[in-house]
Amino acid sequence: MTGQYLGVAGILVASVIGALGAGLLPGKVIPYLGLLPLLLGVRAAWRAWRERDAANDAESPAGDGGPTVLGVAAVTFANGGDNIVVYVPVFTNAGTGGLVVFVVVFLVLVAVWCAVGRFLATRPVIARALARWGHLVLPVVLIGIGVLILVEGGAFGL
Repeated sequence: MTGQYLGVAGILVASVIGALGAGLLPGKVIPYLGLLPLLLGVRAAWRAWRERDAANDAESPAGDGGPTVLGVAAVTFANGGDNIVVYVPVFTNAGTGGLVVFVVVFLVLVAVWCAVGRFLATRPVIARALARWGHLVLPVVLIGIGVLILVEGGAFGL
């Protein structure tokens, strides 16, 4: 769980810095940052569609005690690179108070997600279903976030 926290903390730091930088943009431009998660969602959907027939039979290699804390942190940060693109426009629109709430909630929910993940990973039926269908959820969530940012910001007259 320590590695997960380090990785998420790195993602949050990069996102907050990006949001502060985006805050320097003119107000009329900020809603269009919603295009970033929208495009990421479309890209993820395209990849899921293109790879729909690919065999997903990779087995986990036998380890000698599991991953290291820094290994988990690095993988979390690397996998969360797309999240930074999503969080920057959300954090920019949230303002200072909202930003603090987001960061606190994210840090608390890391523990919750780790506990839920451990619970689900130990349930074979659930783990198989998530492995099979989980990749379809990501595009829907990213596209939804992008559209929400665009609509709430009034981009394109929405």
